[in-house]
This record gives sequence, structure tokens and C-alpha cells, in this order.
Amino acid sequence: MNKFSPIAPLLAGATLLLTAACSSPQPVERPPLEGARIGGSFTLVGEGNQPVSDSDFAGQYRLVYFGFTNCPDVCPVDLNYLMLGLGQFERQDAERARKIQPIMITVDPERDTPEAMATYVRNFHPRLIGLSGTPEQIADVARKYVVSYVKQEGSTPDNYIVGHTQLAYLMGPAGEPLALIPVDDIRTVDVNEGTPDIVAAELDRWVQ
Repeated sequence: MNKFSPIAPLLAGATLLLTAACSSPQPVERPPLEGARIGGSFTLVGEGNQPVSDSDFAGQYRLVYFGFTNCPDVCPVDLNYLMLGLGQFERQDAERARKIQPIMITVDPERDTPEAMATYVRNFHPRLIGLSGTPEQIADVARKYVVSYVKQEGSTPDNYIVGHTQLAYLMGPAGEPLALIPVDDIRTVDVNEGTPDIVAAELDRWVQ
């Protein structure tokens, strides 16, 4: 005959408590840009002069950077670190990384044709796409992403630079703003001292 054990009810109670604790939802960190009026619909031009709209990326996270191909030092450094960070995240978690579409939008549509953009972005990441458009289209998408830019005349009509807001946005699967990827900070850190880690950590933090 099995004897009653006074420990059994205690074990059962502990199991129930443990199960309840494990099933309780954990607090979810809110994205810092949640609810911000950033982003929106757009139609631009991609490689091969094909129209590209924000709706083409439905269901994907978007890592969006504004810059231009003739940028002498800031844009290539930013893009290099951003794409190295994305590459690191791809090695850490390929499944989640595949959900991210990296995008560069030009602020210099006069010189940055779709072909020029396509050639430029290949230097940084195989999945990075470059988008151009008419001056009106670029002005519209820049306004929606709260990006300012201004043409600064050079010694000749073609020798100019474009001063612009230095931002990289992480947008969610529905096009909602999630977080800024800190390009200003990472440019001060040597690539061999963990710069891509900062980008990879931010992507890991917000991409589900």
C-alpha cells in the first residue's frame, strides 16, 4: 500500500507556481520611436528605372539611410558600419536578419540616377538597395522621414556637396518607426574595436 507523503502536496504546489511564473508574459520594451510621425507612403525609382514603393516592403523591417553617392566621407563611413553591423547580425541570427531590408535613399537626385545608386550600394552589402527619383519625390519622402538636406555650391556647377541630416532609421514590418541606429556615435569608434557590434545589438534588440 502506498503511504501518503506530506511532501507531495508541497511539490505539486511548487510545480503550479513554477508553471504560472513561466507562463506569465514578460514586460516588453517599447521602441523609442513608437508613435512618432516618421515615415509614410512613397514611390521612388530603383535599379533598372523600376518604380519602388513602400508597400513593396510590407512585412519586412527596413533599415533606412539618407545620403548621396558623391558624399566625400560621412556617407561611406556610415554605410560601411551599418552594413558591417547588419552582416554581423546575419551571422548571429540569419532567420531574423532576413526580415530586414536595408535601403539607401539619395538626397542628390540630380546626380544620383538609379544606375549610379545601384552601382554605389553594391560596395556595401549585397542586399542594400539604392533609391532615387525626381526632386519632388525625394523632397516628399525626406519630409516624411524628417530629413533635411541642402545643396552647397562648389567651385563648378557639378562640384557640390549636399548637407543632410545624418540618420539611420529602423522601421517595423508595417512601416512604423522603431528606433534610430546611432550613426553619429559609431563613427567615432574604430571598426576593429567593435563598431558593428553597436549596430548588430540594436537590430537584435528590436527585430522579432
